[in-house]
Amino acid sequence: MAAVFGLVLCLPGPGYALDLQGHRGARGLAPENTLAAFAAALSIGVTTLELDLGVSRDGVVVVAHDPQLNPDLARRADDDWLAAPGPALHALDLVDIKHFDVGRIRPGSRYAGRYPEQRPADGARIPTLAEVIQLTRKAGNDEVRFNVETKISPLEPDLTPAPEAFVGAAIEVLRTEGVLERSTIQSFDWRTLRAAKAIAPEMTTVCLTTEQRWLDNLERRRPGPSAWTAGLDVDDFATVPDLVAAAGCGVWSPYYGDLDEAALAGAHALGLEVVVWTVNEPAEMRRLLALGVDGIISDFPDRLRTLAAEAGFGLPEPTPVMP
Repeated sequence: MAAVFGLVLCLPGPGYALDLQGHRGARGLAPENTLAAFAAALSIGVTTLELDLGVSRDGVVVVAHDPQLNPDLARRADDDWLAAPGPALHALDLVDIKHFDVGRIRPGSRYAGRYPEQRPADGARIPTLAEVIQLTRKAGNDEVRFNVETKISPLEPDLTPAPEAFVGAAIEVLRTEGVLERSTIQSFDWRTLRAAKAIAPEMTTVCLTTEQRWLDNLERRRPGPSAWTAGLDVDDFATVPDLVAAAGCGVWSPYYGDLDEAALAGAHALGLEVVVWTVNEPAEMRRLLALGVDGIISDFPDRLRTLAAEAGFGLPEPTPVMP
């Protein structure tokens, strides 16, 4: 138990030994990044709502994973699904974004096959960040944290605002809504994390990393720094945790398949918290809980909560709410 109490002392928030994060709300159970998904996560009982951000043409911070409208998610009236990605959220005013229904995955799509347990919420619209925060107030939950991700790519600069403008808009909402002290900001594009530290030095930043075929934002053994890591070159550092610490992040959030015991120990020795993403299989959840990670992001926070409770972790009370 001594090791568990040690984790409690270093974690932000109300003092739970595990940061149980609902990914895109609770994507496995309800349409991602909708009020229905965040209501599901609050009703299950999570410590943190993990969510993705974009910015509309008229400067409103919205909650959506893709910088462009996703044809597997967005449809007009009468089930008129988009034929291709787009337009970009940043090319649309909020009123135009709200025109699209995102309450159901396109039937027959590969994405739909990944989440057969997801219950549709027809009529759901892309929410604003303020609307998600207001939902937590409706639930009477003034402890839940917000882990907001800037969905921005250095390879596609025309799809989003510049890093400083993007982060500035997000932090303004968090401050106005009075939840900045309960929020972290994460990104694969560390330029936004550097900008966040300049705007709100008190805010914890989260360095997202992955070294997989489908995305590698570190790019080991390549000349010069990766475009994603704000001028830092992973090859100049002994370990990834050393790189993350140099970037000024308080939390390292690696893809769970990239994490091993030595890297976890190295991160903890540097004072970093380690929150892995996105873990959906119970066997992996058990392994990572036993390994001693500080937090887990999951599409199925209900599964994770059950296993965490069985392992003896203290957990927040559910706060049931309707979207």
